[in-house]
This record gives sequence, structure tokens and C-alpha cells, in this order.
Amino acid sequence: MSKKKEDKKPKVNEELEGFDLKIDTFGQLQTNYNIDKINEFLNKNVDDKKLRDRDDIETGENSED
Repeated sequence: MSKKKEDKKPKVNEELEGFDLKIDTFGQLQTNYNIDKINEFLNKNVDDKKLRDRDDIETGENSED
């Protein structure tokens, strides 16, 4: 039998070096990073097409005020 691929670590962005994510038996995410840090990284590096045309996202304003 061949060796499992689990031994190999995937390539990650330098800002997320050391990031580890696992799913427990209840389907909950277990991670070694703060969720706020992950969200900050995603907001900065991932284009969300649902939010692309909203002006209040860039300025930090909330349209519900």
C-alpha cells in the first residue's frame, strides 16, 4: 500500500503559515487561528461577488442605521 497523503502539508499564503483546520465528529470546525484573523484575511484577499457593488462595505458604514 502507498503512503497516505495526509502526511503532506498543503501550500498556503505566507500570512496563514501554520494555519490548521480540522472538522470534529460533530461537524464543527476546529482551528488554531482566531476566526476574526481568518475573516480579515478573506476580506482582504478574496473578492465576494455578492458584496462587489456595495459602497458601504469599503467605508465601514452600515445601511441599516
